[in-house]
Amino acid sequence: MTRQDNGVHFPHDLEPQRPTQVGLIVLQSDETIEPDLHRLLPPELELLVSRIPSGAEVTPDTLAAMEGYMTASAALFPGGARLAAVGYGCTSGTAQIGAAEVAARIRKAVPAPHVTEPVSALIAACAALGLRRLALLSPYIAPVSDRLRAVLAAAGIETPTFGSFLIEEEARVVRISAGSVLVAGQQLVAESPEPVDALFLSCTNLRTLPVIAALEETIGLPVLASNTVLAWHMARLAGARAQGPGRLLQMTTAGTVRAAE
Repeated sequence: MTRQDNGVHFPHDLEPQRPTQVGLIVLQSDETIEPDLHRLLPPELELLVSRIPSGAEVTPDTLAAMEGYMTASAALFPGGARLAAVGYGCTSGTAQIGAAEVAARIRKAVPAPHVTEPVSALIAACAALGLRRLALLSPYIAPVSDRLRAVLAAAGIETPTFGSFLIEEEARVVRISAGSVLVAGQQLVAESPEPVDALFLSCTNLRTLPVIAALEETIGLPVLASNTVLAWHMARLAGARAQGPGRLLQMTTAGTVRAAE
C-alpha cells in the first residue's frame, strides 16, 4: 500500500484461473431460453449472453434478416472472454439461414472453437439416442415449420408426424401454457399415423421444461426440446454435462457430438 496525492494505492493479484465460459446469442424477443440455460447448464460453466435484433412476427423473411446482425451481436461478448463454445438460440432461424452460415458469421467476431445452435444440436442428440423419426410440435406458421422439416430431412431425420399452434407473433408463443404444450404433445404422438422414435418441441421461446418429464412418462418416448438439446450440445462441446429433465440430459454415457460446420 502506498499513499499518493490522489488517495491510497492498493496492490492487487489476478485470479490464476477462470471458469470455462460459453456464449449464447439470444433473440431480442425471446424470454425463455436465457433462464432455461441458466438452469440446464452445469455450475462449472459460466454463461455469457448477447442479444440479436429479431422481428415481433416470425416469418421466413424476419428469420433470414437476423443473418445481417449475427456478427455484430457476437462482437458484443466481452473482449477478454475465452468462449469454449457459442450457441445461437433460434431453431427456425438456423433452418432459414443455415447452420454453416450461422457458424461462419459468429466466428468473424469470436474465435470460439465450437459454434452450435438448436438444429445441429438436435441432429447430434438424435445420433446420440439413435433417433431417426420424430413427431414435431411447433408454435409457428407453415412456411417456417416446413423449412425446419426440410433441413432435418436432409440430415436423415424424418418428421412424419407434425403439429403446430400456428402462431406468428413471438409475444404469444412465450405465453402458450404448459398445459397446452402437454396436451398437444400427447395427442400428436397418440394420433400419429406412423411410429415415431421421439417427440421434439421446437422453439427456444416455448416454455417446455415443466412438461418434459410428464410427456416422457405418458408417451413412453424421449422428449427433446430446442433448449434442452442446445444446452446438452453446448455443455458437451465445452467438456461438461448439462442437467435437467428428459432422457437426453440423464444419459450416463457419452453420445455423438457434432459442432456446426
